Amino acid sequence: MLVGGSRGGTGRGPGRACGTAEQRSGMVNLGLFGYLTMLAAVLALMFGACAFVFVKRLEDRTPAPLGEEVGVRKAVLDKLRKREPMSQGEVDYAAQVISDCRSLLAYSIPAAAFTIGCFYVFGCLALLHGAKPTARVLIGLIPMLGSTNLTIQLLRVARLKGRLHKVSVTQPTASDVVIHSPAGDS
Repeated sequence: MLVGGSRGGTGRGPGRACGTAEQRSGMVNLGLFGYLTMLAAVLALMFGACAFVFVKRLEDRTPAPLGEEVGVRKAVLDKLRKREPMSQGEVDYAAQVISDCRSLLAYSIPAAAFTIGCFYVFGCLALLHGAKPTARVLIGLIPMLGSTNLTIQLLRVARLKGRLHKVSVTQPTASDVVIHSPAGDS
């Protein structure tokens, strides 16, 4: 007598071999978290493509003269928040920064990071198949929290558009000009 039974199967029951046509024709049951994982992956790819387009546009444009200095962005936005008088160059630079933060494509960067976190969380939950979630699931919250912070920062800068129209423009004086030596010496 044969060891696997008289029908030559794989030992999984009478006449059932692994990978038969009747077993392969059934649909895969992904469950809720499986479908959410697939949706998060598609959205991450879409937002990633939008973020690529946005960054490419930023790289292709001519940089503002003030934008080449370190710390100028924060200083100009602080002046705008405090409603201090600004030079025309600072007003132009602030307008450029605010328009960048108001662009819908700018929000695709935190959206891509958020959906990557969702992909990780939903993927972990889909693999658990209803078991108790582990600490590994919490790792996906890191990019989700970071993207939320980035979105809030973009919204804070975008809100400054109303103050930009009310700012008083001053003529630059000799003391406003910052002189840097090429070697970086003071």
